[in-house]
Order: sequence, then C-alpha cells, then structure tokens
Amino acid sequence: MARGREVLTAITLGFVVGLRHAFDPDHVVAVSAIAARHRSPWTVSWIGVSWGIGHSLMLLAAGFAVIALRVAIPESLLTSVEVGIGVILVALGAANLLALSTRFETGERSASSPLRSAMARSGMIGLAHGLAGSGTVTLLALAAMPTTEMAMTYVASFSVGTIAGMVGFSLLLGAPAALFGDRDLVRRFAIAGTGAISIAFGILLICQCAFGRGWN
Repeated sequence: MARGREVLTAITLGFVVGLRHAFDPDHVVAVSAIAARHRSPWTVSWIGVSWGIGHSLMLLAAGFAVIALRVAIPESLLTSVEVGIGVILVALGAANLLALSTRFETGERSASSPLRSAMARSGMIGLAHGLAGSGTVTLLALAAMPTTEMAMTYVASFSVGTIAGMVGFSLLLGAPAALFGDRDLVRRFAIAGTGAISIAFGILLICQCAFGRGWN
C-alpha cells in the first residue's frame, strides 16, 4: 500500500511540475515565435505537440543517464546549452522580422513553412530545451528519489505534463489565429512582436550566462 502511494505521489508530482515547466519563459517565447507565423490553429497545436515531444525525449535520455548510468552532467555543458538556447531565440526572432518583408498571400505557405517543416523545427528546438532552464533542476531532483523505478516514473510523468502544458498553451495561441488569421495587420503585429521579444530574451539569456547566472 505504501509503495503504491509513493508511486502515485511521483506520478502526480511529476505531472504537475511538468505542467508548470512548460510555461517557463524561454519555452513560451520560443513556441510563440514559431507559432506566430502560422494562421491555422491546427498547425499551431501540432507545433506545441512537437516541441513537447522533442523536449521530453531529451529529458528522458538525460534522466536515464543520470539515474541508470550514474552520469554527472557537467555544469559547463549546462551553461553551454543555455547559451545555445539564447542563440536559437535570437535566430527565431530575426527570422520573424525578416518574414515581414515577405508579401502575405492567401494560403499557409505564404508567410510560413508547411506543417511538417514547422513541426520538425519545433521538435528540434524542444530537444535543445530539454537540458535548459528548470529542466536541470528536474535532473537534480531525480538523485533524491529513493528508487530507480520511482525516479523514472517521475521523469516520465514530468514529460507527459510538459507535453500537456505546451499543447494547452498552443491551443491558446491558436485561438487568436482562428479569429484574426486573415487580417494582415494583426498577423504582422504578432510576427513582429514575438520576433522582437524572442531577440530581446535571447540576448538577455546569453548575457546572464556570460555573467555566470543562467536562467532560473
């Protein structure tokens, strides 16, 4: 009975923490920058799913290394990942601002890439985010778990929570797209706004890492 309660606690805690983790500022900024270039709520939702899956795959792989193989992840590697995330955010923002020079035409292809391309890009960026931000705290928490089974249960539940949170956030992003997707001015404002925020946040993250603080 006690073992069952421990497993249930690990599942519940992992899911709730993963749900909150999905809304880390760097995650929200990255997905918003990608989603802003798409007018279809369906596409926006799949962008969130892809990001969550990519993020979870990296976290599961890192969690397995920490738990089963007893691998210690160097602090220098984590800092390098944070810097890389900052560079990615700057690149995403710059791509959005450059997209404003593209003439908006009818159809999804005009100002954005097709669904598969957007999903692939989102998944790769989610993969990169797996070791960034508060994800590192999750890896450290795994060492405190009493058994390997509970640790892997926690990280698996955490991953499901992260995917669920990002899907929910993507659906929220898709609602304005459905309402105002055909209005060029609104779309341009969304692309420009998310682009500028992504660049600013990326630069901030890089500067924080340069001064040895990172993003918490």
